[in-house]
Amino acid sequence: MAYPANYRYTREHEWIALDGSIGTIGITDYAQASLGDIVYVDVPKVGDAVTANATFGSVESVKAVSDLYSPVTGTVTATNEELKSAPDKINEKPHEAWIIKVELADPAEFNTLLDAATYEAFIAEES
Repeated sequence: MAYPANYRYTREHEWIALDGSIGTIGITDYAQASLGDIVYVDVPKVGDAVTANATFGSVESVKAVSDLYSPVTGTVTATNEELKSAPDKINEKPHEAWIIKVELADPAEFNTLLDAATYEAFIAEES
């Protein structure tokens, strides 16, 4: 699967797409494939603060529970309610099934994350 070039990525396998000062965050195709069938997603509440490189929730699959790490610092503005009843949407379309939206405290943080080519090279080394 191609990784969207307009997204940025973390070494923990989250992606973020930026629209103004709002970042939409999900997990990568590599992450969902490693986890297997996702059965539950634990997310913060709207209004909660998230910190770059710190956990903000978790994803539970039939294989394991994996922490989610925020790529940026900011405030949660939305959570994907659809994932409560259909967490498998992440397996079906990992680069469309977002988990949370965050208003970035510092939009420049986005530019410090991995671009698609660097992320693809990183996962090639891990595989």
